[in-house]
Amino acid sequence: MSVALRYSGNREEACEIVNDSFMKVFDKLEQYSEGNSFKGWLRRILINTSVDYYRKNLRFSGMVDIEQVEVEACHANAVDDLSREDILLLLGELPDNLRIIFNMFEIEGYKHNEIAAHLNIPSSTCRTYLARAKDMLREKVIALNHVRNERAV
Repeated sequence: MSVALRYSGNREEACEIVNDSFMKVFDKLEQYSEGNSFKGWLRRILINTSVDYYRKNLRFSGMVDIEQVEVEACHANAVDDLSREDILLLLGELPDNLRIIFNMFEIEGYKHNEIAAHLNIPSSTCRTYLARAKDMLREKVIALNHVRNERAV
């Protein structure tokens, strides 16, 4: 569920992705080789199902080139103050295309060309969207910490 939550926009979508993934697991159980990690095999199915779900819903049809944004300085300890729930909330606020690319690159370890092939986009677009996701997350962390500091005063 945690993998699906990182890729989806909300809990309902994540539940649908998990259900679809388990259906694929049961359908393809004979393809699993016992010498390999079941957890890794299941994770790969979840990731691929998440990307398929995204593609199926045509969320990339509205993609346009993005502009460069001005980046504010971020305090080094700002991320250290975030809880797991804060991080999931911030990731969930990213637009779908940015969240998927961020997850695949930063968390799952895919390379830009692999992500581009999965999502049928140019590799340069993948790099641009990753930079945009990082910028947006940076802004959201700064804003969240600013709100928390104001409440503390």
